[in-house]
Amino acid sequence: MPTQELPKTYNPREVEESLYKWWEESGFFRAEIDWTKESFVIAIPPPNVTGELHMGHAMFVTLEDIMTRYHRMRGKVALWLPGTDHAGIATQLQVEKLLMQTEGKTRWDVGRADFEDMLWEWKERYGGYITKQLRRLGASCDWSRERFTLDEGLSEAVKEAFVRLFDKGLIYRGTYLVNWSPNLQTAVSDLEVEYSTEPGTLYFFKYLLKDSDDFIPVATTRPETILGDTAVAVHPEDERYRHLVGKTVIVPILGREIPVIADDYVEREFGTGALKITPGHDPNDYEIGKRHGLPILNIMNKDATLNEEGGSYAGLPREEARTRLWADMQAAGLTIREQPHELNVPRTQRGGEIVEPMVSTQWFVKMDEMAAKGLAAVRGGDIRIIPERFEKVYYNWLENIRDWTISRQLWWGHRIPIWYVDGDEERFVAARDEAEAWERARAQFGEVSRLDQEEDVLDTWFSSGLWPFSTLGWPNDTEDLRYFYPTSVMETGYDILFFWVARMIMMGLEFTEQAPFHTVYLHGLVRDEQGAKMSKTKGNVIDPLEAAGEYGTDALRFTLVTGATPGQDMNLNMERVEANRNFANKLWNTARFTLHNLGAEERAEIDTPHMPEARFVALPLAERWIVSRLNQLIAEATRHIEEYNFGEAGRALYNFIWGEFADWYIEAAKTRLYSDDEAAQHETRAVLLHVLERTLRLLHPFMPFITETIWQNLPHAKETPSLMLAAWPEPGPVDAEAIAQFEALQDLIRAIRNTRQEYGVEPARKIAATIVAARNFAEVEASREMIALLARLDEQALQILPSLDTPQEQAAHLVAGEGLEAYLPLAGMVDLEREMARLREQMEQARGEIERLNVRLANPGFVNKAAPNIVQGARDQLHAAQERLGKLEERQVALNSGR
Repeated sequence: MPTQELPKTYNPREVEESLYKWWEESGFFRAEIDWTKESFVIAIPPPNVTGELHMGHAMFVTLEDIMTRYHRMRGKVALWLPGTDHAGIATQLQVEKLLMQTEGKTRWDVGRADFEDMLWEWKERYGGYITKQLRRLGASCDWSRERFTLDEGLSEAVKEAFVRLFDKGLIYRGTYLVNWSPNLQTAVSDLEVEYSTEPGTLYFFKYLLKDSDDFIPVATTRPETILGDTAVAVHPEDERYRHLVGKTVIVPILGREIPVIADDYVEREFGTGALKITPGHDPNDYEIGKRHGLPILNIMNKDATLNEEGGSYAGLPREEARTRLWADMQAAGLTIREQPHELNVPRTQRGGEIVEPMVSTQWFVKMDEMAAKGLAAVRGGDIRIIPERFEKVYYNWLENIRDWTISRQLWWGHRIPIWYVDGDEERFVAARDEAEAWERARAQFGEVSRLDQEEDVLDTWFSSGLWPFSTLGWPNDTEDLRYFYPTSVMETGYDILFFWVARMIMMGLEFTEQAPFHTVYLHGLVRDEQGAKMSKTKGNVIDPLEAAGEYGTDALRFTLVTGATPGQDMNLNMERVEANRNFANKLWNTARFTLHNLGAEERAEIDTPHMPEARFVALPLAERWIVSRLNQLIAEATRHIEEYNFGEAGRALYNFIWGEFADWYIEAAKTRLYSDDEAAQHETRAVLLHVLERTLRLLHPFMPFITETIWQNLPHAKETPSLMLAAWPEPGPVDAEAIAQFEALQDLIRAIRNTRQEYGVEPARKIAATIVAARNFAEVEASREMIALLARLDEQALQILPSLDTPQEQAAHLVAGEGLEAYLPLAGMVDLEREMARLREQMEQARGEIERLNVRLANPGFVNKAAPNIVQGARDQLHAAQERLGKLEERQVALNSGR
């Protein structure tokens, strides 16, 4: 990359895309196996192949790129392995919508083969969009290793995993109550259901006792499910209904007879204290039904219309069946009342439709054995979860885990490798391919004439659970797998700890007998400025690419990392992104100043590991201070990154670069840079270059574009072509005494600046001062020019003394610490007579206000009758007036006596 002069201003749009292209084409992201080096590996949380970039992506890119770039600079073989997920439900939903919009057809109209072709066409057309967006954010992934969950290698891994689990007896086919998505026509897991609070109705009706006009009052939020009731339950200790247990009641309209049962699950205080039991359409009722051996009736078709079990309501959508059944019950005198009721409505994450609990035949994985291994890995310390509080959440989920429903009634995904023998769904084999299926079927069942593969596909999370090792070649014994596995860190959002992280842990332990990573780092959600979740419907979505385009990718990344705490949601304020753009500009201007002042002799020294101690101890105070603070920063930033406190590391860098290097050292350095002492000039330029170059290395993982752009223009040796390949800095010597001395001078300069402002001295006006340095006279005297420049003092009228023999009259007295104080002659700053007159006037005003407020607060009528906040307001005003008077009196004393 050619070296060129830094432009006056930094324009991210002009450098980011071309710089990234250069990085990628130069192969800097590639991770080449080197058995002499340690590896650092992150497998990317694979975004949906058809997804759009959102702030969650921007967050994980920032954090994972920081880790990858950092460990690459530490000399490790750093692999950030990229890829995308086929996202079964989401992708199929998109293609089905497109098919209906363009051709007015469903997937069943075109058939499975043609529809699968459409899905692959969609993937080819849009599949690379999300990875292009990730590149835009600076993701230093090894794109030569990019994987897709439906590619050939990963598909083979999925088949292998399924067959191994099947052969071990952990996969079975069974009938169970599942969450059914009527529009998608598939089961969805508990984790893919979101609950929303919505207004609804509680319907009260009569369950008539057989051969009696007596009834049990019952309440429901879904009257249509009455048609699937198989019992009415009451609490065994409820005096109102205990005598009815064992009796029979009649299902309204249908006339079926069902029993009254007793179960502890019933809440006596809710509704009427009697509960209708519909095992085929409610998870809690399903468990009650199993305990009592109740029949399980499914009254719904897969599209959520009622089936023949619904009697005369068969064929009606569930909502229409509800309305008609309730009307018929009203006409029959079976209703009691209706009342508004807040509902907790289950909806699918993808389609947003109301989930229908439904009994269905599905494929399941037994989870107890794998969950026990997953628990032991975290409890035993093989895996660390950050933040630690999520360990309890992880434990709770695995300790109460249910068998995993892995089948989905979709056409986009890994088709389940099960073959049915001769059309008999009770006879089947699991196999990696059809040839093996024939072999297994004949060995198990003898003569076989036909094999039919299962139509269902696997849950997307099944293939994602294999991601850390399937992407490296498993089940084959590849060199990649031997070198890069186990991976190092799994970084992702806390919201998929169950969806994905726990399953990766369990699958990794099951198939490789090793934990797939040693650390799980969980970031929070990125919310809007008010803390609301971003959504298109709310109109509060912040597009990361738009933000990066306006303020620069580095500014967005730095905002995300410094505003985030592990596991905590963050509110994104665009003013902070703008502030970090200003920080980038500050860094740019600091670099321009440094480069502008460089001489030829400094250019050969830039690539030394750190400043030699012999040279360091001979530096002047300001230089020893800034180099010491740089070395402290290197140690601090390294520690924070190693401890996964990336926000703390970023904030430390910000404070140093802006608050110390730019605002203090560069200003202090000007006195030596612009002096006639060539040796001092060289020494200062060398320190400027040293600090800037090390700072760029530290900041690079956080803000890669601007740091690389500046670094390419520094006069370093060209053996290292890119900053990302430069070594991470090692801390050098620290002079604690120099830090303390310079900080005391900073305090003194701040005190002088504040006093100037307090007395209204014009910024350009230089004033006289006497500084007494009882402890470090030589250092303070040597810093004379710097102090005068930064405090706007008249160097000719500046006295620096080891002690003060005569008191300073008519002077402001400032103490900056033990052994360091200053006297500012007031006559040189203000018109004493005019200032005294102004003070007297302000003191009279303050005394008058105090007197008025004292009278008011002494009045019982006001104190006892006025609102408490009004009374407190008067007290606060009195306190403020008294403080103001005290400060004015102190100022008056100072003007009179110099104290």
